[in-house]
Amino acid sequence: MIPFLSLKEVTGLHAAEIEEAVKRVVENGWYLQGAENERFEGDYARFIGSKYCVGCANGLDALIWIFRAYIELGVMQAGDEVIVPANTYIATILAITENGLKPVLVEPSIDTLEIDSERIEALITERTRAVCIVHLYGRNAYSDRIGEICSKHNLKLIEDNAQAHGCKCADGRVTGSIGDAAGHSFYPGKNLGALGDGGAVTTNDPELAKAVRTLANYGSSAKYVFKYTGRNSRLDEIQAAVLDVKLKHLETDNAHRQQVAKMYYDGIKNPLITLPERLSDVQNVYHLFPILVRENKRDELQTYLKENGIETLIHYPIPPHKQECYAAAEWNRPQLRLPITEQIAAQELSLPIGPTIKPEDVQYIIEVINRF
Repeated sequence: MIPFLSLKEVTGLHAAEIEEAVKRVVENGWYLQGAENERFEGDYARFIGSKYCVGCANGLDALIWIFRAYIELGVMQAGDEVIVPANTYIATILAITENGLKPVLVEPSIDTLEIDSERIEALITERTRAVCIVHLYGRNAYSDRIGEICSKHNLKLIEDNAQAHGCKCADGRVTGSIGDAAGHSFYPGKNLGALGDGGAVTTNDPELAKAVRTLANYGSSAKYVFKYTGRNSRLDEIQAAVLDVKLKHLETDNAHRQQVAKMYYDGIKNPLITLPERLSDVQNVYHLFPILVRENKRDELQTYLKENGIETLIHYPIPPHKQECYAAAEWNRPQLRLPITEQIAAQELSLPIGPTIKPEDVQYIIEVINRF
């Protein structure tokens, strides 16, 4: 079986350095908000190109704290609207609704699978306060058009960078440094993955960074002094140490993913399969390699690949607006019809890709797909 992604093998790439980092933390005896967090936050901020990085418990919390901080700072209030792609993992939407804000879903482009910038402006109202873009699958979702819209309407630009560590936009800026703030996930399967949950917020805004750090520490900026009603959402020292090790190798690991993607783009020749528009390597770090399978053949292809020893996953079979948890939501009534998003959900299949997959396995996958 060719696994979709072997986390054991991914960790094994840098095992000696990771073990040494963990040992250092254990022997030091300081496990929260210490030197490892300070080191990783500084290194990651420099890598991203932002002034501030605040570690937190996970990627969902990172997004939640951005919106909550803007509410605490008086930039937003309950009932305000946030424009967001309809084709995304539900966490992006959860962060908005968790704060009493209203998500306004925008269809993606069927070619890029990312938010369609030409659909955004028509949905802006007097209650719109932000555009949240998602660099889904590891693909850059930012365009100059989106920047122009945010500037013209005085909207905050927030990035969900959970799947795109090390990705760049066309002008060379690293995703996570393009907007006013960005949320990052270090879930183990991500390009930059911890050995458990972890997340971070990056921003150039000192007030936002301070508010996020305070909110994620029970609402406390000084011991036993609570400015906000916050929560416990901190990145632990072991995860920070592991992430700092893996950050040093991220560009090399991403380059391997890009070589695998090149093989897929050059080799897959099946009329039932559509590949997303090909971006330059700097604009895609290939957290995932999605394909679209036409004529209701997606599930059949997935079964066929499994029978031939190839594991695949679907990202994501049920879009957020079709989830039961949002069935009665005011912003989703009457039930939204988003045909492009629903088409992607019905046709998308993700092929194995990662820093450890072998070229001969990739070639085998291509041959099996082309025979389907």
